[in-house]
Amino acid sequence: MQLYHHPLDLESQRVRLALEEEGVDYTSHHVNPITAKNLDSTFFKMNRHGRVPVFQNGSHIIYNTIDIIQYIERIAVVSSGAESISASSREVIEWMQKIQDWDPKIFTLSHIPEKYRLYVSKFIRQVAIARMSESPELASDYHRKLKEAYETEEKLKEADVLRRSKDHLVRLLDEVERQLSETPHLAGQEFTMADVMLVPVLARLELLDLENEYIIGRPNIAEYWILVQQRLSYKKVIGKYFNGWRKHRTLLKAWFLVRIRSLLKRY
Repeated sequence: MQLYHHPLDLESQRVRLALEEEGVDYTSHHVNPITAKNLDSTFFKMNRHGRVPVFQNGSHIIYNTIDIIQYIERIAVVSSGAESISASSREVIEWMQKIQDWDPKIFTLSHIPEKYRLYVSKFIRQVAIARMSESPELASDYHRKLKEAYETEEKLKEADVLRRSKDHLVRLLDEVERQLSETPHLAGQEFTMADVMLVPVLARLELLDLENEYIIGRPNIAEYWILVQQRLSYKKVIGKYFNGWRKHRTLLKAWFLVRIRSLLKRY
């Protein structure tokens, strides 16, 4: 089983948490969207939307995060043969979908200093143009990716778009706060795939230095956040890259690669 992902990517974090929680072995392939590795033709032929994560088991390839997680659960059931391991309940799936409905992309980009965001955006567009000429058979797909990049920049200029993204997040967190007042985890007493979907959202808020606004002010979420950070899966998937000084190392490494390739025009 092969997983194409990157530690910086929220959806990738969800899939890796699921793999670690279920104890499923896999081969890891890093594909960094910030340095536009997702636009390399070898990866782009596999997923012409140029998005991570991508999960491959033989000839079977899955792109949607929830579909991947449910597939991982089925693998765990088959591998263990234990009757106590079962697929997610309806309540868990409903929470998974509810969390997935919030798109973190616009929210995240709106909290990155404009000069850095525009620099990376320009670099990614240059890479898309370069790949378009290198792989003419993929030109239409690269063109679509180029168009998406321009559209994203336009959306970031619209106050209504930013407000809707924030309001959606606030509603989600308020609902989570109410649920955690009744149960220690999202879907009951045990950590489930619903929590796997939520934890990277909280990690993203902390990465953006927004925990005071969105986490600390919600006491049940704040307590839950402390609890889930103790899990081995969290430490391996997220904490390894973003706890303390590691956060700066992870981000600076990606920024350094973009700068060097831009200066050398190595698109």
